[in-house]
Amino acid sequence: MIKRFFILSSLCMVLGVSAQKSHTVVQGDNPYNIAKKYGITVDELLKLNPKHKDGKLAIGDVLMIKSEKTATPVVTKTATAEKVNTGAGAVGTIVLQPKQTIYGITKQYRISETDLRKLNPELDSHMKIGDEITLPLASIKKYGGAQQVAVAEKPAEVPVEKTVTAPVAAVEGENYVIQAKDNYYRITKQFGISQQDLFALNPGLEEKGLKPGDTITIKKSATAVVTEPVHSKVKVESGNEKSSSVSHVATGDDYVTYTVQQGDTVFSIVNKFGVSIDELIALNPDLSQGLKTGMVLKIKKQDAAYVKKSGDALSVILMLPFGYSTNETQYRAMALDFLTGAKLAIERNARGGQKLDIKVVDSGNESSFKNSLTQINPDNTDLIIGPFFKSNVIDVLDFTKNQKIPVVAPFANTPELYNYSNLIIVETNNQTYADKIVEEVKGVYSDQKIYIVADSKKENANYIKAGLEKAVKNPNIVIVNSPADIQLDQNMMTGQAAPVIAVLANDDMGEAFANKVIALSKEAQGVKAFSMFYSPVFEKKVDELSQANLVYLMDRKINTDGSFEKEILAAYKSKYCKTPPKYAIVGFDVVNDMLTRENKKGEIFKQMNKVQTQLATKFEFVKSKANGAYVNTGYRVIRLVP
Repeated sequence: MIKRFFILSSLCMVLGVSAQKSHTVVQGDNPYNIAKKYGITVDELLKLNPKHKDGKLAIGDVLMIKSEKTATPVVTKTATAEKVNTGAGAVGTIVLQPKQTIYGITKQYRISETDLRKLNPELDSHMKIGDEITLPLASIKKYGGAQQVAVAEKPAEVPVEKTVTAPVAAVEGENYVIQAKDNYYRITKQFGISQQDLFALNPGLEEKGLKPGDTITIKKSATAVVTEPVHSKVKVESGNEKSSSVSHVATGDDYVTYTVQQGDTVFSIVNKFGVSIDELIALNPDLSQGLKTGMVLKIKKQDAAYVKKSGDALSVILMLPFGYSTNETQYRAMALDFLTGAKLAIERNARGGQKLDIKVVDSGNESSFKNSLTQINPDNTDLIIGPFFKSNVIDVLDFTKNQKIPVVAPFANTPELYNYSNLIIVETNNQTYADKIVEEVKGVYSDQKIYIVADSKKENANYIKAGLEKAVKNPNIVIVNSPADIQLDQNMMTGQAAPVIAVLANDDMGEAFANKVIALSKEAQGVKAFSMFYSPVFEKKVDELSQANLVYLMDRKINTDGSFEKEILAAYKSKYCKTPPKYAIVGFDVVNDMLTRENKKGEIFKQMNKVQTQLATKFEFVKSKANGAYVNTGYRVIRLVP
């Protein structure tokens, strides 16, 4: 609970203006000091007064003030006017670590989000790694573990960070000894290298993980960046203050600086750098006095692909089973490939103007998965892609059930998942393929005998047989266990061999099926072959199988002659120096499809009726039931013709 004691004159001032719902512009007024006066943001003020959206005000103009908020002008307080009551009265701070979220902090330290925000009024703008978060001292001591940075009482003046250099004892030349608290993020940040370079310098490191005491090779040595609190009234600049004579922009660690030119306006600067007015003012409080030529402004650094959430930015979480937290590598290669394709899709959409806030979460394995949920803030997430495994997908759906966040399952597809209305299932199920095979066979059927090659379960084969018995007249259908059991029929009139229809209903007999169909085609014309699944031999023996007019289905197939496909393949090869492997293709297709379905409001479910084909995958979603999951029924049909 926060108790505020104001001097009487300040309290009277609040009561005097709290009932106002409009403001008449007087000399010296501008959007910034008006917004500040009434405790609202500039963006809110301009939205309430659209005819003044360019920020130009004239004396006598009447502006609407947000009526549902009580005006909260800045009041004067002494340094001891505000006390924080946290039970024992003392507060402390923690330093924000990688992957920590508001939600995670509230859970770890057993504090409500309301109380957390009371202790940290500017919480949303202070959630960068290394920032200090104020918490009850008792909670830090009890739940903080090694992370705690406890102080007896929070200083009256809030510290800011200054970048300094200090020697790192563990670094010798080009080598570094791994410490107990190290992770990939910390090491790459500390020495200014990418994770890719780290792995390249240390072959095998990615597979075995980081082990305290091991020595690794790093690109830089001798110094590392650390943070040190300094008094709030000390002016701290990050980066080069001397702006370029051409661009007037200089870069820093977290922001760029820009020198205001003649003719600049606040709105031209906001549009130029893609930031909001409130973000600009937060870094440059002097703007409330007006914009002047020659001013050096700090501007939040923006990245083409990864922009922190603001306004219409889409907040997306990718949950991939890297296994770094559990040191398991079973699915890591699959996850890394998926991520390369996903990054290509993210960058492509960002270049097209989509604002994205992307977070990658290591979902570990099935047993450790629930720990990764603490990295998700359901109140600030628009879309979750992943995880890979069915049980984990259910965990995410249960975790986010109140928010109904769209969850995309790239691989899991079972009837158990069909009851979740906010689930999007990418993998096409076998029933969809079997229905298509029935449709294809029906189109060519003319009293031929039909052989269906089945596995031991015969589930697909029985489904196809039941469908054909309804679809064609007088069917003669035989289910066999091996392609060797397929035999040509006999024409009762002539006694000669008659063609048959052969169907492959499992995915592990492709080569034997292809060889049998080729042999039968040489004995009798008119043999027709169909397969629910793809086999590499189909592409190796195209000419021979085309004699049987083989039709097979694929969930993914790249049209190498398509202009879109050529563009994506070239972009991937340019970025990663290889053609995309299977899971990279899946990563690109899933992420690109979902991002292109999102409208500006993030209403992905209003776009699910669109049929889209990405690099290799066709997406055609239908509802599994009236209030059930969206299931992909898209597939690629490949027909071989003589």
